[in-house]
Amino acid sequence: MSTPLAQWRFGPVQVHALPHVQGLRGEPQVRDLLAQWLGAPGAPLPLQRDVHGRPRLLAPHAQRDAGWSHSGERLLLAVGDGVTLGVDLERQRPRPRALELARRYFTEREARRLQSFDGPWRELAFLRLWCAKEAVLKAHGRGLAFGLHRLEFGSEDDAPDAPLRLLASDPELGHASEWHLHEWNPEPGYLAALAWRPR
Repeated sequence: MSTPLAQWRFGPVQVHALPHVQGLRGEPQVRDLLAQWLGAPGAPLPLQRDVHGRPRLLAPHAQRDAGWSHSGERLLLAVGDGVTLGVDLERQRPRPRALELARRYFTEREARRLQSFDGPWRELAFLRLWCAKEAVLKAHGRGLAFGLHRLEFGSEDDAPDAPLRLLASDPELGHASEWHLHEWNPEPGYLAALAWRPR
């Protein structure tokens, strides 16, 4: 069982960083640790995937939610009570096609905002948008298949590192104001986003 490298609390959600072996799935790694944190070490974890493949905790832990994401050599595991959550982790690396991908998959306003930034700032802003969108879509349970253009993020000012917030979303995702977003660098070279809303 992996020992957490670091942990954080954001509102009602705890997030733990774990080492990860590239190429391996995340679920087998988190099952035992998640069972231990839920107070049932050694017992089968009441975790099932729904029709869209989203993992869901069943009774007696149905009021809780869990999610994980891995990239490179790190994995984030998030657990919350009374919320629906999603987490995304991305290793930072050059993304020369950032603007092309944004124009194809993001909203028009998001793509225009990215176009206003140069070089590394554009790549960072793209990655932040990607993480934020994926965190919300993982919480929703449909992931990228739902469509990155069906939710739009923005910020109070035009700086590429200004805090993001959800401005608009497809009705299936609920009202944009219900969602909370926290972005952070869990360690150098990685970017993470956690999204949650009350159940």
